[in-house]
Amino acid sequence: MITVALHADNEKKALLENFCVAYKNILGRFRLMATQATAQHIRLATGLNVRALLAGGLGGDKQLENAIMNNEVDMLITLESVSLNVVHETSDHNTMIRLCDLYSVPVATNVPTAECLVMSLDRGDLDWREAYKGL
Repeated sequence: MITVALHADNEKKALLENFCVAYKNILGRFRLMATQATAQHIRLATGLNVRALLAGGLGGDKQLENAIMNNEVDMLITLESVSLNVVHETSDHNTMIRLCDLYSVPVATNVPTAECLVMSLDRGDLDWREAYKGL
C-alpha cells in the first residue's frame, strides 16, 4: 500500500491540516505518517488514521528520513515556513528533499504541487512505487 508522509513547520501546520481536510477522501485510502504534532493536528481535523513518529526535534525528522531511505515512503508533502527576508536553517528540510531525489520519492513543497500529487494518487499514477519498492 502507498504511504504518504506529511511534514510541516509549526507555522504551516494549519495549512497542511486544511489541505488534508480538503483531500480527506483521497488521503484516507492510503497509509499516512507524520511527526507527532503534525499527526495529531491532522487526526483531530480529519479523523484520518495517521501513524505518529516522534516529535520532529526529538528524532521524528530523522525517523522520517530513515523511512525514506528504507523505501517506506512513497510520497512526501512537506510545507516549510519561508521568507526572502529571513535566513532560515533548512538543513533537515533540505535533507528530506535530497533523500526523496535520491530514492525517487515524489515530493511536494507547496500546496499546488501537493494537489497535483494527490490527484495523481487518486488516478493511480503513483502505483509504480509498489513495483519500485520490490527492486
